[in-house]
Amino acid sequence: MGVGDVSKRILLGRKLRSSQLGETLLPKRIALPVFASDALSSVAYAPDEVFIMLSLAGASAYVWSWKIALAVALVMAVVVASYRQTVHAYPSGGGDYEVATVNLGRTAGMTVGSALLVDYVLTVAVSISAGAQYAAAAIPSLIGHQATVAAVAVLVLMAMNLRGIRESGTFFAVPTYAFMVAILGMCVFGMVRLAFGDLPEVESAGLSITPEPGLEEPLTTLGLLILLARAFSSGCAALTGVEAISNGVPAFRRPKSQNAATTLLLLAVIAISMMVSVIVLARQMGIRYVDPNDLDRLTRDGEPVGPGYEQHAVIAQIARAVFQEFSPAFYVVVTVTGIILVLAANTAFNGFPVLGSILAKDGFAPRALGSRGDRLAYSNGIVFLAVMAIVLIYAFDAETTRLIQLYIVGVFVSFNLSQLGMIRHWTRALQTERDPAARGRMVRSRAINAVGLSFTAVVLVIILFTKFLAGAWITILAMGGFFLLMKAIRSHYDQVAEELAADEEDKVLPTRVHAIVLVSKLHKPTLRALAFAKATRPNVLEGVYVDDGAEATARLLEEWDDRRIDVPLKVLHSPYRELVRPIVEYAGEIRKANPRGVVAVYIPEYVVGRWWEQLLHNQTALRLKGRLLFSPGVMVISVPYQLRSSAIARERVRREADRVRPGDLRRGRVVRRPDDRQVQR
Repeated sequence: MGVGDVSKRILLGRKLRSSQLGETLLPKRIALPVFASDALSSVAYAPDEVFIMLSLAGASAYVWSWKIALAVALVMAVVVASYRQTVHAYPSGGGDYEVATVNLGRTAGMTVGSALLVDYVLTVAVSISAGAQYAAAAIPSLIGHQATVAAVAVLVLMAMNLRGIRESGTFFAVPTYAFMVAILGMCVFGMVRLAFGDLPEVESAGLSITPEPGLEEPLTTLGLLILLARAFSSGCAALTGVEAISNGVPAFRRPKSQNAATTLLLLAVIAISMMVSVIVLARQMGIRYVDPNDLDRLTRDGEPVGPGYEQHAVIAQIARAVFQEFSPAFYVVVTVTGIILVLAANTAFNGFPVLGSILAKDGFAPRALGSRGDRLAYSNGIVFLAVMAIVLIYAFDAETTRLIQLYIVGVFVSFNLSQLGMIRHWTRALQTERDPAARGRMVRSRAINAVGLSFTAVVLVIILFTKFLAGAWITILAMGGFFLLMKAIRSHYDQVAEELAADEEDKVLPTRVHAIVLVSKLHKPTLRALAFAKATRPNVLEGVYVDDGAEATARLLEEWDDRRIDVPLKVLHSPYRELVRPIVEYAGEIRKANPRGVVAVYIPEYVVGRWWEQLLHNQTALRLKGRLLFSPGVMVISVPYQLRSSAIARERVRREADRVRPGDLRRGRVVRRPDDRQVQR
């Protein structure tokens, strides 16, 4: 095994056979942290965004915070109820894309696909950037290097997911459950203290907030509605990640649909409980929170707090106050929150590759995205997602506040088209169903999806209205770019399929085969190529040599005659010392003289065992093949000649074949040779 193979096995683990796919399926206890970490982690930044928006009108607007929280919770409950219908109706894992494609057509499906692709990339960028900000708050030396920290975190997550969904899920389960316990424990303890009347204030409670210019006076009804709409749209970031479970149904253990629906219900209960509790506690504890780039609006005794003021996240302020007499609990809350923000990106690392594989299967994405790697994960999709997220992180310098403006547009586009598709699905099903009980379930499901559509449509309008100029236009532009790219890829694949379709003309044999063997020297590789070409019995066979000097050409011709080789040798003159062009032009002339014939070009090549030897040989052959592949009617045949160093590669392959892997003996894949060595059958 080479150094590269050893490194790959250390990084990714041993290969898995296709028959072991069932071993990678997830039970509910692992599926919850794998697919729900994104939605759960939004508790760490969605409340912050709500308070930032409300602070535009001063701290007095915080009175609306708990109502905003309930509105977001209601939307989440409706969306989760709608997706529970989806996972039962479409358990294949296509999720919103499949629902839209089947019920609304290809255009709607591509729209959903492009929206989800953009949303997954933004999920990684936002979650990792938020985690990098927490890390910088805990370790001051990282301030100013958040983008690099975030990029490294993305690469670590990529490596973990390349090992396979089950292994990455097991690794991520502990911190995700720790986050749930820490936040819920903090909220319960805070609520108990609130009930007993000894709930302390947060560190920012003594500050005041100066309203934005123009909002100093009491708001009009219209102004208040716009402010609440902006706060609500920012709070709806809590809904991102809900769709990931419907896209990942195939990763669940049987019964897949039931387990996915149960996981969705658990997600909704936990996420709603945490988000509402955090916002209520923050309001009761006197939180004062503004845009991190606008700290001058925070004042103490009428004076701005100054650039030295460190504004901690909402959860961090609550935890510090609630656990003021037990600081280890505060550090646990802050630590697991930072970790979950990084691990939340794992939801996208599970959803994006699956969606990419489905798009590839349908011809809307490169087919490489549909290939499973050594660990049965969609490796190409994982790597592509990581690269896109890193580019976005550096483009926005890992600033969560800037990235959040691009967020949730795509996911609500997919929400709307999915709910509309489900309504049409149930309507079609009702036309053929005659069983009263089944019809009753379908009518109930359609009503749930109709309510879901009405809610998500209103939210989408609010988001577009409040976030378009703040950065949502970039997301819409990116979605349009992905849509056009997917359309172009599908058009290409359709065109290729049409060109490759077999017809009667493909049965017609060529009128003649003109074979030429490329000659550089009269040595063993050339003689082997000549012998192989003879064995194919072409109509015409000749050797071709490109003249690179009168003396060398004369020696070759003399040796050719001395060996009495019964194949004519054609010498192509090259006054400018080119090797590739004369051969390509000569093959083209032969083809032009006989358009119904073919030209077979035999190229002797060395087979070597070390990577650096490849750099020293076969370079002209590679360039020549690259040119000849574009010549109609020209076939290129490589004739290998194994040098002694190739034995190194053969031995490496033999050792890999002979290596007994874990479980081979149990599966009956090990036999014994006469020399008593165990080998794979």
